[in-house]
Amino acid sequence: MRKITALIIIFSVYVSFSTQAQPSFVKDSLDSYIKAGMKDWSIPGLAITIVHDGNIVTMKGYGVKSLETKEPVDENTLFIIASNSKLFTGTALAQLDYNKKLSLDDKITKYFPDYKLYDVNATNLVTIKDMLSHHLGTKTFQGDFTFWNSALSRNEVMKRMRYLKPSTGFRTNFGYCNSCFLTAGEIIPKVTGKSWEVYVYDSFVMPLEMSHTQTLTYAMERMENFANPYTNSFSGGLTQIPFDKIDNMAPATSMVSCVSDLSHWLLMQLDSGKYNNKQIVPWQVIAKTRDMTTPISSRKKGTTHFNGYGLGVFMSDYQGKQIFNHTGGADGFVTNTCFVPELNLGISILTNNDNQNFFEILRLQILDAYLDVPYANRSKQQLTRHLKDNQEQQDEINEWKNRIKNNKPLLPLSAYEGVYENQLYGTINIVAENDKLKIKFNSHRNLTATLQYMDNDEWMINYAPIMYGVFKTKFGIDSNKVKNLEIKVSDFIEYDPYTFTKKIM
Repeated sequence: MRKITALIIIFSVYVSFSTQAQPSFVKDSLDSYIKAGMKDWSIPGLAITIVHDGNIVTMKGYGVKSLETKEPVDENTLFIIASNSKLFTGTALAQLDYNKKLSLDDKITKYFPDYKLYDVNATNLVTIKDMLSHHLGTKTFQGDFTFWNSALSRNEVMKRMRYLKPSTGFRTNFGYCNSCFLTAGEIIPKVTGKSWEVYVYDSFVMPLEMSHTQTLTYAMERMENFANPYTNSFSGGLTQIPFDKIDNMAPATSMVSCVSDLSHWLLMQLDSGKYNNKQIVPWQVIAKTRDMTTPISSRKKGTTHFNGYGLGVFMSDYQGKQIFNHTGGADGFVTNTCFVPELNLGISILTNNDNQNFFEILRLQILDAYLDVPYANRSKQQLTRHLKDNQEQQDEINEWKNRIKNNKPLLPLSAYEGVYENQLYGTINIVAENDKLKIKFNSHRNLTATLQYMDNDEWMINYAPIMYGVFKTKFGIDSNKVKNLEIKVSDFIEYDPYTFTKKIM
């Protein structure tokens, strides 16, 4: 990766580029570093932009949008940017607060009188700012298996939030919450008459001339110049997976964009809300999004002393500079945006394999270059662990498959059939099919799983689509009657398992 090559700059008629006063890593080694990293981490396609001192230093695509067609990624190739949508939502609500259309301290029940959380005190107290700051006391990603890619409407997601049992006290800890951002975003139509997706498009996408960006993932496969989603988690090799259908969670995660458009967003962030010398967002609004509303850590780790969260953006110190950043993960895509006002530096990286950390390693490697940190190849340092983890996962799955040897479960397959229910999720149906059990998840449109018996009362559960994972599980059985089933999905979706109880028909 240290091989020096000339950095290829893609020129555009509507932006200016600068290669002056850039670190040697960025000028001379970035291309080779990215290409080697993509190969090492099995990334089909990547797009990057770096903006510095009001100019675009680089804006380029690498690799391919599709392993089948081999069409190249370019600066306009669209990726789902997922949680990088959150700062757009936080900025929208901070703007409405600035314009006196609402207050960030308004209670959610002011706009949704029937809204409820698990705890009655939290229901009565929770505000817009709480929702934008992940204050519910729930665990990170809690509820996402139920909500993500589901057939539930935005209103139905909000109704089911009452079943999210917190693990800590209200406003006492940080628990990353996608349904919270949905709830906050759904206040926008209450005060503007515009849906979240229209308001964000009109207020930011259009004025910033983000001409390729869409605020919803709907029909992404029919958009022009899109990247296909891939994973090599659970599958043993790169596998194309379906596009997420996550518009029911839009204010948290639904935007689709490219590095040419995100460069405009970064330039605006670095110029106090201005783009092309025009004030797009008042500085007071930008500043409010960067106020730390949730401290995450104040203990020194390396050169970092604090971590916190604002209104849709993480913040920390690194090498004495304040860093603002966010990542975004959708099935088949991981992305980031980052800006450092003290360096007048912005970075965005978009990729189409969700099982890798190179997209974040690359961001940090670029930050190191601009901060004069002595070079150490972060990619090579972390790659061995990543490959080891992938191999251990595949070995475990292969071991489970080897245990499927026509063994018979404790009860006949018909005893396991039926409707099972989880209070948060809803119902699943289990039916016997040949020597297997098939699961249909009724809160999703196209999610199924196969249960194959191994031994020792353990089953292997294999999801379709594959990104939900492959795991082992057990039925709860009492007095020769099936009582429940514990179900786990990929940590990329939600960490904790769900228990489904068999309904008595």
